[in-house]
Amino acid sequence: VQLQASGGGLVQAGGSLRLSCAASGTIFSLNFMSWYRQAPGNQRELVAAITSGGTTNYHSSVKGRFTISRDNAKNTVYLQMDSLKPEDTAVYYCNADVRPKPSSSLVNYWGQGTQVTVSS
Repeated sequence: VQLQASGGGLVQAGGSLRLSCAASGTIFSLNFMSWYRQAPGNQRELVAAITSGGTTNYHSSVKGRFTISRDNAKNTVYLQMDSLKPEDTAVYYCNADVRPKPSSSLVNYWGQGTQVTVSS
């Protein structure tokens, strides 16, 4: 299984970006999917998460500005980021719990990361 993240880039403060993360490989189902970020010198932190049923959770610093969603038919999770701030600058990573086969246990995977830079 591979998670391919895309959509990062350079944007001015107040702008928007949309991140995508597509899972490929042997996948029976995707369970919990999430986005993390890591800024230089900081620990990786959970930004947003979504269950298979669509329940979402957000870090307090992004509530009201970021929206996580998923397309189960495409095995893809998205992160719409609006009203971006310089402090949102980080490498963003997607993460997913994957059930490869019906009888398999869940396996956790990370994407490769995509850089988001917000200029002031």
